Amino acid sequence: MTSASLMPESGPARRTVMAAAGAAGLAAALTACGSGDDSSNTGNTGAGSSGSTGGTGSTGSSQDSGSSSSGGSAGGTALAKTSDIPEGGGKIFKDQGVVVTQPTAGTYKAFSSKCTHLGCAVGSIANGVIVCPCHNSHFSVEDGSVKKGPATQALPAEKITVSGDEIKLA
Repeated sequence: MTSASLMPESGPARRTVMAAAGAAGLAAALTACGSGDDSSNTGNTGAGSSGSTGGTGSTGSSQDSGSSSSGGSAGGTALAKTSDIPEGGGKIFKDQGVVVTQPTAGTYKAFSSKCTHLGCAVGSIANGVIVCPCHNSHFSVEDGSVKKGPATQALPAEKITVSGDEIKLA
């Protein structure tokens, strides 16, 4: 009689199975953070008072504020018409990874649409804030600053140009 028949069949170790299950759970959680958002959302909220432009990545009226060269058709990807961006609100451009806002009449700002908390795509704009659906972080439409956490860093500004009634990604 041999002792080989008393040995259990070999298979994956418990540690291997647990590590694989943990990795699968982490992958599912990270996927959930970035799925299910629309290509654009708008919010017609808040009455803005007229003011001047300021801040990085912004332009005002149809004037170029130094964020790109002035050359008529020069510039990047056309995003929208100025009439598409509601005053006090904005629009999310999922494919370009930006959100464009109009905090006050004739002032247009652009920010990354990637939440600084865990990298989820922001999902809506309402009541003067850009909202991330993953953990409910709120960012200002004026400067991208954090209005409500858990995010602790502002949305990075993006450069846009406004020429006539057209908004382009610089």
